[in-house]
Amino acid sequence: MEMRSQWGTRAGFILAAMGSAIGLGNIWRFPAVAYENGGGAFFIPYLFALLTAGIPILILEFTMGQKYRGSAPLTFRKMNKNTEFIGWWMVLVAFVISTYYSVIIAWAMSYSVFSFNLSWGADTEGFLFGDYLNLAEAEGQVGSFVPGVLIPLILVWIIVLGVLFKGVKKGIEVANRIFIPLLAVIFLIIVIRAVTLPGAMEGLNAFFAPDFSQIMSADVWVAAYGQIFFSLSIAFAIMITYSSYLGKKSDITNNAFIVGFGNSSFELLAGIGVFAVLGFMAVQAAVPIDEVVAGGVGLAFVVFPAIINEFPGLNSLFGFLFFASLVLAGLSSLISITETYVAGLVDKFNISRAKAVMFGGGAAALISLLYATQGGLFFLDAADYFINQFGVALLGLVEVILIAWILRQVKNLRTHADEISDIRLGPWWTVTIAGITPVVLGYMMIDLFRQNLMRQFDTPTGNYEGYSDTFILWGGWGVAIAALVIGIVMTLFKWRNDPQSKSESKSEEAQ
Repeated sequence: MEMRSQWGTRAGFILAAMGSAIGLGNIWRFPAVAYENGGGAFFIPYLFALLTAGIPILILEFTMGQKYRGSAPLTFRKMNKNTEFIGWWMVLVAFVISTYYSVIIAWAMSYSVFSFNLSWGADTEGFLFGDYLNLAEAEGQVGSFVPGVLIPLILVWIIVLGVLFKGVKKGIEVANRIFIPLLAVIFLIIVIRAVTLPGAMEGLNAFFAPDFSQIMSADVWVAAYGQIFFSLSIAFAIMITYSSYLGKKSDITNNAFIVGFGNSSFELLAGIGVFAVLGFMAVQAAVPIDEVVAGGVGLAFVVFPAIINEFPGLNSLFGFLFFASLVLAGLSSLISITETYVAGLVDKFNISRAKAVMFGGGAAALISLLYATQGGLFFLDAADYFINQFGVALLGLVEVILIAWILRQVKNLRTHADEISDIRLGPWWTVTIAGITPVVLGYMMIDLFRQNLMRQFDTPTGNYEGYSDTFILWGGWGVAIAALVIGIVMTLFKWRNDPQSKSESKSEEAQ
């Protein structure tokens, strides 16, 4: 008898998977990455990376979750009991990400309110770091709580944990049926308005103008694979967990193509909107477009508020819509990230969903309070860099090598996917999983270690962002290493049921 919770509809699963993939990085990372790596020409390596890494790994993780019907730890244990720690490592990486990702959503909530009267004033950078974050003088200093961050942070966790308490079908699926269409409508409004601004065409020309000389550079291809890899929420337990709630006959390959191309379509839409607005800013300031291009926190909370100040007509509404889109994209992703460790706790300890949400989600919410302090941005910056580079990226490499070359599960998983999918997997999938992806991810990791080694000679302290040795040791490396160590420790706890028996793992979530 099937005891595991399931999605109500196929559309519900696809929307949830797209909700996970479409996050803050689509809006504030992709446009800058594309611009800096050949503009329109970047779409060649980007599409190649999508077809040779993004979608193949999505198919891999969808198949693993659907076949073994468990969270990441349970799925890896069912493949081989000695690999359970890989699943827990993924879960702990997701746990760390959820603690600071929630805070960025809280910032976006605050800024959506600030939009109504343009509270950030003319000096948007000074407002962010001084007035709003009340940033500590140096890294490592905690300071006091910042009410403007703490209050929306609490609201973020109330929403996320409330959705997860309701379960898969009545909580996650319903939330994404609301969030994702609403996000699409809001961002479409933003784009339509943006492309009608004075200077928008200059911005779009800068975004799409191809520089084919750059695509001969290995760094551009690495950037393309890196963008696809981080954008699709692969290699940190999410897609394995979500696909474990699929029915036994659910199509896998079609779903992966829909999610992959849906995510990329939104990234392209985001690029159009962002560069149309940046073109407007460049014209207003009478400066070249490259002087206003930014990514990450700087784009969202410094550059965009400055643009909104100059926006012709209804600038408050435009500002609200932009930051509301960040909130929606962030919430849908945070729900998926948190579900990974909720599902892991349910499977491992055979406890109810309510208890797993309370213990797992509650612990993440408490730890996230650190980032709501005056020193929070420094902790966030270090944790984000090290957990992504030496957590997610490294996990992706370990995952494909383990499955393709050590456990030799590629043929087994391909057969399973072909049996229930309309599109049968050809040799291309085997080649990408066993050959192209490990080589590219291996090169990325080697290059990453090279960059960090070179930094030893290029910065005063030899550390990321010039941070002190002590801060980097426990705020950066310590966080990344802790995710692995705690993941290994989790394997030492006894399973409350036998995950390698033929029966399906029991889930106590109400249908």
